Amino acid sequence: MIFSNSYHLMLQPGGDVIKDAGGIHRFMGIKEGDQCMGPMITDSGGFQVFSLRTGGVKEDLKVEGKREGSFNDKVTGREGEIKRAKTGGSKKNKKGGKVKNGERKNNVRVTEEGVKFSSYRDGTEVSLTPESTVELQKMYGADIIIPLDELPSYDTGRDELVESLERTHRWEGRSLRRHLEEVEGSSGMGQAMYGVVHGGVEKDLRERSLRYLTSLPFDGFAIGGSLGGNRDEMVDMLGEVMETYRSIESSGWAPGAGLGGGDPDKRAKPVHLLGIADKESIERTVGMGIDTYDSCFPTRLARHGTLLTKGGKVHIKNRVHRKSYGIPIEEGCQVRGGRGGGRQGD
Repeated sequence: MIFSNSYHLMLQPGGDVIKDAGGIHRFMGIKEGDQCMGPMITDSGGFQVFSLRTGGVKEDLKVEGKREGSFNDKVTGREGEIKRAKTGGSKKNKKGGKVKNGERKNNVRVTEEGVKFSSYRDGTEVSLTPESTVELQKMYGADIIIPLDELPSYDTGRDELVESLERTHRWEGRSLRRHLEEVEGSSGMGQAMYGVVHGGVEKDLRERSLRYLTSLPFDGFAIGGSLGGNRDEMVDMLGEVMETYRSIESSGWAPGAGLGGGDPDKRAKPVHLLGIADKESIERTVGMGIDTYDSCFPTRLARHGTLLTKGGKVHIKNRVHRKSYGIPIEEGCQVRGGRGGGRQGD
C-alpha cells in the first residue's frame, strides 16, 4: 500500500493534472501488472493543514526533528509523526488567549463549513471542506480515501477535545455522504472510504468515536488524532480501541444504520493506523488486529541512503560501499543497489 499526501498533491501539481494523467497510479508510472502495483491511499489533507497551527508544513518537511528524546524523534526523526503529541501551541494566540472557532492561527481558520489556510507555496488562500476533499480524492483515483477530520494536539483540554470530536464526526458524515453520492452514481470508481477514529488518549471519547463511526457505512476504519506522548501510552490506547472494536463487532452490529442502507456483512472491517509504521510499534500492535500502517519513515530513510535489512541498517552512502560492486544488499535478496548493479552508493 502506498500513501499519498492530498495536501501536497492539491497544491502541486493539482487534482486536475493527476486526473488528466489517468489517476494517481498512472501519474506515478505504475501500470497494471507491475510488481509494485498495489492499493493507493490518500488522506484528506487535514493533517498538514492543522500542522500549520503548530509550526507549519515547511517544518513538517524537515528531515530531522528539533526536540531530543521524544517518542516522535526516536521513531521517525521528525516532529509530528504521532500527530504532534507534544506540541502545545495550537490553542494559544499571540496574546496568550485560546484560539476559538473561526479564529485564525498561523493562517488557519476553522469553521463548521471546513478550514481555510494559506498555501505555503505562494500564500494563496485555499478552502478545504468535507465535500471538496472527497472530490479531490476522487480526482486522484486512490483506492482508499479519508474524510476530513480535525487534529487537536496532545495537550488539548477536555472541553475543546469534545468540541473537536463532535465537529470531526459531523465533517466525516458529510464526507461520507459526498462519497456515497458518487458510489451510487455513474461516476463511482470503486473507491473505499475509511472513517477516522478520534478522541485523543481519552478512553471514553475513543469509544464514543468508534461507536458512532461503526454505525455508518464506512468500508474500514483508521485510527488517527493524537496517539499519545510516548510509545507505551500509544500502545495502551490502541489496545483499548481494538478491544472496543472487537466487542462491537462480536455484538453483531450492522454498519450503515446511521446513513441508511445498512450492511448485512457483520465481519470486522479493516483497521489502519495513521502515521505510525516503525518496527517496534508494528510488533507491539499488529497482534491487536490492526491490519495496515503508514509512515514516511521508510521512504525518508531510503532517500537518505539507509536500507533496512535483517541484519540491521545499512548506510549505503558510507564510503565503505563506494566500490561494493555486485554485492547484494543482504543474503537472499535479489535487489542489487547502485547504478552499476552493486551495493555501492554515490
